Amino acid sequence: MPLRPKLSFAESLTSEQRQIFYEGHRFLAILMILIVLLFPFAGLYVTGLLGAAFGIVLSVAGYYLIPYVWLTVCR
Repeated sequence: MPLRPKLSFAESLTSEQRQIFYEGHRFLAILMILIVLLFPFAGLYVTGLLGAAFGIVLSVAGYYLIPYVWLTVCR
């Protein structure tokens, strides 16, 4: 099923829509894998344990929000 051009925020958070988005945008999928893996370590290096927790929160939020933001901004 193709990704719908007009997607609500709630619909963009479903796993099916995320999977369709990342399958269609391989570069963003690879970039998000790197961000999810590296942000916690960067936070740990910069500010310690609190930075690692913040890095985890940012990377997970980015993973979920990038499909909605990309489709909203890049139309």
